[in-house]
Amino acid sequence: MAISKKRLAHIVFESDDWASKTFDIVVLAMIFGSIFVAILDSVASIRAQYGELLFILEWVFTILFTLEYALRIWLSRKSSGYIFSFFGMVDLLAILPTYLSFFVLNSQLFTVVRALRLLRVIRILKLGRYVSEAEYLTKSLRSSSHKILIFIGFVVTIVLIMGTCMFIIEGPEHGFTSIPIGMYWAIVTLTTVGFGDIYPVTPLGQLLSSLIMLLGYAIIAVPTGIVSSEMASQKRKDEKAMGDKSCPKCRFSPLPLTDNYCKNCGEKLF
Repeated sequence: MAISKKRLAHIVFESDDWASKTFDIVVLAMIFGSIFVAILDSVASIRAQYGELLFILEWVFTILFTLEYALRIWLSRKSSGYIFSFFGMVDLLAILPTYLSFFVLNSQLFTVVRALRLLRVIRILKLGRYVSEAEYLTKSLRSSSHKILIFIGFVVTIVLIMGTCMFIIEGPEHGFTSIPIGMYWAIVTLTTVGFGDIYPVTPLGQLLSSLIMLLGYAIIAVPTGIVSSEMASQKRKDEKAMGDKSCPKCRFSPLPLTDNYCKNCGEKLF
């Protein structure tokens, strides 16, 4: 029996019934399979022994992802909306490098093609579409975006001030040849990375360096706190939207106000 376009679109874009969940599982298996092939292909010894098989598998996955990409375009209400969306661009980048190898014929450009083929790993970004918690995390990040932008602006200001101060204090003779170099040192120190390629020598510079190190530990915790707070707030909103309805038999709660039966024991609700 033929499947209608509306039903097919529901299977491809939704995940609330057996057919759509099965489609998601199949796509997930394809994603993990293609990533596994890409990882094996990067190992010289494995590529030398199984290169032909890996090449065939890569083309099989590429063709399957191409069919999925074309299917999503056809089923989308507005094709351009999907094509230029984030996941649409990810889907395109996941298959494009393999097809580019047809058009790059010069041997000196072969290394460029191989580099482009590494973009196959971008397929892992497609996982976000099939993880229900990803939407919950996305909402939290979207809600905290203004706070995070303010925080980033604050960090950039600190980096600019500290980098300028180190340029003035240490000077070119100690490696701080410009303000951008000072800002680079401030970023490395503030993030507690500490490459050690540039470091202060004067006592005042070392004092300033100690202050920015201590500040770095405090700054690292801020984004985590912002997102965690928004996630807790989002959870409270979701629980409030669920209502205070509870099962009279097993006391399971909260339950949506629109439910007629308890999802835990099946008792009829009033």
